Amino acid sequence: MNADRRPAGFSYIELIMVISIVVGLVALLLPAVQQAREAARRVQCKNNLMQIGIAFHNYQHSFDCLPPGTINQTGPIASDETGYHFSWHVQLLAFTDQRPLHDRIDFDDGVYSEFNSLLRGTALFYAQCPSDFYPPNPKVIACNYAGSTGGADVPIDSNNDGVLFLNSSITAEQIRDGASNTILAGERRLDDIPLVELGWASGTSSTLRNSGRNINMGFRGGAYDPLKSGPDPLLATGGFSSRHSGGSQFLMADGAVRFFSETIDADTYSSLGDRDDGKLLLEF
Repeated sequence: MNADRRPAGFSYIELIMVISIVVGLVALLLPAVQQAREAARRVQCKNNLMQIGIAFHNYQHSFDCLPPGTINQTGPIASDETGYHFSWHVQLLAFTDQRPLHDRIDFDDGVYSEFNSLLRGTALFYAQCPSDFYPPNPKVIACNYAGSTGGADVPIDSNNDGVLFLNSSITAEQIRDGASNTILAGERRLDDIPLVELGWASGTSSTLRNSGRNINMGFRGGAYDPLKSGPDPLLATGGFSSRHSGGSQFLMADGAVRFFSETIDADTYSSLGDRDDGKLLLEF
């Protein structure tokens, strides 16, 4: 027997080298895996917006106009549980395979009534961006998609220049800048709220935003500007935002879904929210 023969196996140095190589490969592959997952989530988010766009067009075909962004006797709209405040999401329920939920709503009372508040705890599967997250609230279910009130960062009222606002009923002919050049709806982060989350059924800043405030510069971090939005923070509308890297996805009035960078020119972005500002935007 040869006394110099070493037992078979790896030395500690060889084992450490192998582990280091594996860790290095995992570190290289992990960002690619995360990017692939985010790409899939972004596609699902786009599909959600496309489904909402189809519902909008079916509503428009049925009533010859878009649904009101919110309904109330007076304006401007404050983000609190006072008022009628049924949102455009509620108007679209019958066009998104949610007819049973629509038929259960008591439209004789406001959205915050005791009965209707129970329905506000129902999740809309097409209204959640898979890239976003927020602590669940069993009483009020939030949504990631908000309608566009216009191109100015002003309170929600009956004189907004967008397509979804207080008691609105915008027809195709009233979108004079062209449907492909006008934002119909866009994303908003679930943590991007002024004071309180009121859910998908509430026609307030929880479901309505504007392009007067740059992308990802909404209420996050308490970014409320009283000079633009007025002295009352409850009247603030806020802008669009998302957890997608570098920007947000938007549904245009023609049904197309586009991704706008957060570095988009502010004037161009504002014009995309205005349905009739006389600025024809062929490229953006």
